[in-house]
Amino acid sequence: MTNERIIVPLDVPDLQRAITLLDRLPQVNFWKVGLELFTSSGPTILEVLKSRQKRIFLDLKFHDIPNTVAGACRGAASYGVDLLTVHASAGKDALKAATDAVQVGALQAGVQPPKLIAITLLTSISSLQLAKDLKVPLELPEYALTMALMAQESGFKGAVCSPQEVTHLRQVCGDDFLLVCPGVRPIWSHQADQKRSLTPAQAILAGANYLVIGRPITAAPEPELAWQKIVAELNTVK
Repeated sequence: MTNERIIVPLDVPDLQRAITLLDRLPQVNFWKVGLELFTSSGPTILEVLKSRQKRIFLDLKFHDIPNTVAGACRGAASYGVDLLTVHASAGKDALKAATDAVQVGALQAGVQPPKLIAITLLTSISSLQLAKDLKVPLELPEYALTMALMAQESGFKGAVCSPQEVTHLRQVCGDDFLLVCPGVRPIWSHQADQKRSLTPAQAILAGANYLVIGRPITAAPEPELAWQKIVAELNTVK
């Protein structure tokens, strides 16, 4: 179903505003919980989402030494969320530690383990910034692919990438590797801080499994209408 492929971020500062957004968009089935909300509300927001039978993308972007990443993933796996992110740039040892840890954490909690999704490169970073600020000698598409392949080899189920890298990653990583795309912006929406963006329809056609679409919906004067407009656009994709 089209609406199952859209993940809406709960990028709000507190639990009450998150619940208000949930109440306003009951038709959304897949929600992202990121650093801002999780830091302020803790796992309470996850309990709220699960009580409403919603799917959860816990986007905490773990990035640390392997032992710490493993501990964080073990704890996060106990929440029974659907997707969980780790920065691929933490390195192969950390990625492998995460893969083992989510199995242990989920087993101990009696829940299904989350699918680990690697962050290849934040969509706010441009090719120029990758080279000039981060001093990475690879071209941006090659760097994103390198990170995705390292994650796949470490047992990860997918990667987060910009829509502009989807086609290449899909060709190389195969059909079973999940590709989650933030930075998706309808033509009628402001790009804001997203540097590598496509429209929802373009991203799906390029091979994305999931689209993370936030401000075009949540910051719209009428979020319900913005949601309906995006779903209608995606329903035209064959």
